[in-house]
Amino acid sequence: MSAAWKRAGYAVWFAICICLFSGCDGKTVYKSHREIKDAQWYADEKPVFDVKIEDPGLKYNVYYLLRSAVQYPYYNLYLTRKITGPDRKTVSHELVELKISDETTGKPYGEGLGDLFDQKILFLKDYTFPSAGVYRFEIGQSMRQNPLPFIMSIGICVEKVE
Repeated sequence: MSAAWKRAGYAVWFAICICLFSGCDGKTVYKSHREIKDAQWYADEKPVFDVKIEDPGLKYNVYYLLRSAVQYPYYNLYLTRKITGPDRKTVSHELVELKISDETTGKPYGEGLGDLFDQKILFLKDYTFPSAGVYRFEIGQSMRQNPLPFIMSIGICVEKVE
């Protein structure tokens, strides 16, 4: 299959997934994906997500939204995550490891259709934001391979805990 047909197929899959996963359910405060151009994630490419928190008294669950191809060559993914508060001060800056497929079998976790898999991975559970305002989430890949192949998109989802 030519590269142009693959890109077109990825674009169609991306559009279908956005339609399927963008439904609002009342508890979702924020949900957004950033497409990784040509499924080649460079280490200096760090998608940013600005999340407006209006009620800091509530508890929230925050998730990574990851879309990858079955050809992704590793069972894990190292990410750097920086969260900046409304006062522009760093709330946290961490290196995290996500296990995105079974180490033994190589089968990706999450929901799949064809060779693409979507995962919703919890990283902040029952989290209380310190104050109201806009929080900036910056996510980068920290793998040894640069660019990192077969990562289609990365995103953030913030939901109220009920």
